[in-house]
Amino acid sequence: MELRDWAIHILSADTLDNKLFDPGEWTDHSPGTPLIWHEPTRPPGMSFCRRTKEEKLPSFQEHHDAQKRAICLHRFAGHELLAVEIMAFTLLAFPDAPSIFRKGIAHTLREEQGHVRLYMAHMKRLGVQFGDLPLYRHFWKHTPYIQSPLHYVSMMNLTFEMANLDFAPMYGKSFAHFGDQESAQLMATILKDEISHVKFGWHWLKRFKQTQQTEWEAWETTLATTLLSPKRAKGFCVHEKPRQQAGIPIQWIANLKDL
Repeated sequence: MELRDWAIHILSADTLDNKLFDPGEWTDHSPGTPLIWHEPTRPPGMSFCRRTKEEKLPSFQEHHDAQKRAICLHRFAGHELLAVEIMAFTLLAFPDAPSIFRKGIAHTLREEQGHVRLYMAHMKRLGVQFGDLPLYRHFWKHTPYIQSPLHYVSMMNLTFEMANLDFAPMYGKSFAHFGDQESAQLMATILKDEISHVKFGWHWLKRFKQTQQTEWEAWETTLATTLLSPKRAKGFCVHEKPRQQAGIPIQWIANLKDL
């Protein structure tokens, strides 16, 4: 299956099975012309909702309650589905990007589909089906500002996914504290994959940036055009080890901590 056809299939799918469809093998012989997808089709009951102030994630102190943990997992599954759609968006928007970059996105997209399935299995264990709770536009509202592959890696890999290098271990530790080892292990799996995704973004940031720019300057300047603050690339506390495993330099990590 061509990557372009797979991306269109995902963004136009009105069932969850089709959103998570994996062709097994794909080619990229006919990437076509740029195609900007303005809104993904969603399965019934999974459309974007407007989030109210009352719909915050449960606090860590509430994780003793299985229902509260399920709410967290549902929200995270929603983020993973958005990531799948944004990666499909990027494949369509930038057909002229380097072939190896496009293949890397396709590989990551496949992993994100796997993450959705993992979250679904763990939510079911806790009594919640994917789609039982509201899903939000969140990351998707920034797609109009993805104007180049550099915008994509700056926003997706080095901001949203980098922040997960903090959130995944934080939630994993909390779930384990309240005896939910299965959910804790799930977060460890997510963390391992996110490290590789951030590593991918770091590699391509260096490839795409202007020669005279530092990596930090390129990221910060590009991110400013997406209406995102660099602070979105970290959690309540910065976990250095997973960033180092992703190849992020010590100085970058120090800059992030100082924000």
